[in-house]
Amino acid sequence: MNWLLVVAGAVVGAPLRYLTDRAVQKRLDDPDAVFPWGTFVVNAAACLGLGLLAGAVLAGAASSRLELLLGTGLCGALSTYSTFSYETLRLAERGRGFLAVANVVMSVLVGLGAVHLGSQVARQLFV
Repeated sequence: MNWLLVVAGAVVGAPLRYLTDRAVQKRLDDPDAVFPWGTFVVNAAACLGLGLLAGAVLAGAASSRLELLLGTGLCGALSTYSTFSYETLRLAERGRGFLAVANVVMSVLVGLGAVHLGSQVARQLFV
């Protein structure tokens, strides 16, 4: 029945990803902004959330079932590697190579930084 936990988390994560992406793009007053800020934000948020959860699990403050629900389900559906890849390819195809490279570098660095920060914060909170 673990798969039901993953499904339940994904049911929340997928629409949250879409709504967050649209809200970020709308906030920029340009739903078709050149740089994919919406995807960047949801991926960074998912990394931070997964880091917090992983830190809590490692500290013994969260269960493996919660990890399935929130980590695999919610964070997995909230983040989107395929959209990130597609948007990066589109930037390159449109002659915006610098933005494509910047998207890759920033996404990887911010994602790793967010997961590390979240993990460290959780470990400090639950020690």
